[in-house]
Amino acid sequence: MITSEKKLINTHKKLKENISKLKLTTSVERINKLKKLKENILLNRADIKEALKKDFRKNESEVDLTEIFPVIQEINHTIKNLKKWMKDKYVKTPVTLLGSKSYIKYEAKGLVLIITPWNFPINLTFVSLVNAISAGNTVMIKPSEITDYTSKIIKKIVEKTFNQNEVYTILGGSDIAEKILKLKFNHILFIGSPTIGKIVMKAASNHLASVTLELGGKSPTVIDKEVDLKLAAKRIAWAKFINNGQVCIAPDYILINKKLKDKFLKLLIEYIKKLYSDNPKNSKNYCRVVNRKHFLRLNSLIEDAKTNKGKIHFGGRKDVDQLFIEPTILTNISSKSKIHIEEIFGPILPIYEYNFLDDAINFINNNNKPLALYIFSKNKKNINRIINETSSGGVCINHSTLHYSNYHLPFGGVNNSGSGRCHGVHGFKEFSNAKSIFKQLVKISPTDLIIPPYTRFKEKIINLMIKYF
Repeated sequence: MITSEKKLINTHKKLKENISKLKLTTSVERINKLKKLKENILLNRADIKEALKKDFRKNESEVDLTEIFPVIQEINHTIKNLKKWMKDKYVKTPVTLLGSKSYIKYEAKGLVLIITPWNFPINLTFVSLVNAISAGNTVMIKPSEITDYTSKIIKKIVEKTFNQNEVYTILGGSDIAEKILKLKFNHILFIGSPTIGKIVMKAASNHLASVTLELGGKSPTVIDKEVDLKLAAKRIAWAKFINNGQVCIAPDYILINKKLKDKFLKLLIEYIKKLYSDNPKNSKNYCRVVNRKHFLRLNSLIEDAKTNKGKIHFGGRKDVDQLFIEPTILTNISSKSKIHIEEIFGPILPIYEYNFLDDAINFINNNNKPLALYIFSKNKKNINRIINETSSGGVCINHSTLHYSNYHLPFGGVNNSGSGRCHGVHGFKEFSNAKSIFKQLVKISPTDLIIPPYTRFKEKIINLMIKYF
């Protein structure tokens, strides 16, 4: 059921009124909420699988691995560590402030808005919610209307777990999203495209709300001349075509040493067939494009590449009625092609070749900073060169996308690919205000010696401070 504007405003008011109560909750209280959330997710495991099957024919095992497991893992990690994260963090005191102590206190930011996309609706919604709840916030969630069946399951789980003045799920399309963004929030997390990210950031600026943006982009994969080519092909085939390529950190394109290109392509095709058979259309392991609009967008990218003399090296078969696009490899990509500029977010993989590593690095740096960068190489010097001479939200070496799965690592983008970090303690901190607290312990403070009126003696003390401290 789509949320009415009246319900939206009333809910926002209740969430706002409950901020002061929730920010004072203990680690035990927050942990109990997380345990209840975990219980309700697992109780609805079958319904989640059914909903995602209806939304875009996701394989049940893939749902377990990419949707449910990451959330359960995040909850377990947070439950184990939250008490430690919430403790005041004492910091050192400089000599010039003797007689005092200082510490950092993490407090909830307040009312948080979480806007999540359709590609991993359970994963991205609930991992974000876990981070926000662990910090003691009230939360409004707006899941994507594109995966309608799954959004209804999200709402069901939230209502079973939380009171409506703690967490509330708003259902609806872009019209309700526009109304939500006019309301005042203390923090907004948005996961989606850079285009919509700019709209969210602009809306947040009206209330000077802080933002976390995870925006994707064109994540490159560099294959060095010194490499285990079979391993690279196997892992890239898996990472690119899981979820039908509809992954914000999927390898968007390949940069490969020219001498290895032909051999790599043969291996890549071999592994694609191992994953999804010679006929992916009949494979139970290969899900679908989420809707007709996205199908037509992806089809347009392929046709535009062909118009600009690009070649389909493998795949290319399509069925609009089934929203099916075969794993497709493109070569001879023109810089005039749309696929050269736009994030693909689908089962299409462009291949670019280079002669020297400098060429690959320059290619990456001539584009917007990506959310992820993948390097396949045995050469430590070359690996370090790529890491040090490029900028990205995260890096995987000799694997792909798995940095997201390590909850000890901060996950997020840079500039066009996003801002802020999530997961584990980094997510807790992202949804917290790190309040600096200074406490004078004794009656006399060193600063008493240097307040006006300034004398020659005080000038000497100040000069000593500048020279030695």
